[in-house]
Amino acid sequence: MNFGGGGGGGGGGLPMGLGSFGGGGNGRGNNSDADLTPEQQQAQMIKNMQAAMESCPVKTLLSGGAGFALGGVFGLFMASMSYDTPMSGATPITSLPLKQQLRVGLKDMGNRSYSSAKNFALVGSMFAGTECCIEAYRAKNDMYNGVSAGCLTGGILAHKAGPQAAAVGCVGFAAFSAAIDYYLRMD
Repeated sequence: MNFGGGGGGGGGGLPMGLGSFGGGGNGRGNNSDADLTPEQQQAQMIKNMQAAMESCPVKTLLSGGAGFALGGVFGLFMASMSYDTPMSGATPITSLPLKQQLRVGLKDMGNRSYSSAKNFALVGSMFAGTECCIEAYRAKNDMYNGVSAGCLTGGILAHKAGPQAAAVGCVGFAAFSAAIDYYLRMD
C-alpha cells in the first residue's frame, strides 16, 4: 500500500487527496516537509489554506466570528445612541451619583452589545453554513444558493412565531439575499 500518495493528485483514481493518507505526494512515497524545497513548502501551505477556506465548517466559523464582531460594534453603537435611560432597580439613573451612573450605563451598553453580537453571529453562521452546504450539494456557485440559504435561514429564525412568520421570514431573507447577491455579481 502506498500511503504517501502516488504522484499527481492522490491515489487510485479518487479525487485529489481522497485515496491516500499523505495527499498529493512527490512520487517517493514519503511527503514530509523535509523533502520539499521552501518554495514547495510555501505552495503546499497556500494550497492547504485555500482548501481550509473553502470548507463549510471554516466558512461557518469565520462568518460567525465576523458576525459576532460586527454585531458587537453595532450593539455598542446602538446602545450608546439609545434615548431611553437604563433603570437601576426602581431608581432612575439620573438620580444616582456620577460614578454609579457610568457603571450602570457601561454595564447596560456591554449587555446590549453582547446580545447583539450573539444574534449577528447566529445569523451569519447559519446563513454561511446553509449556503455552503447548498453550494456543495448543487456543485454550482450562483445566485440561487444565496436565495435558498436566505429562505432557509429566515424560516428557521422565525419558526417559533408560527408558519406565517416563517414564510414571511423566508421571503424577507431570500429577497435581501437576492438583492445583495445581485449587487455583488454586477460587472
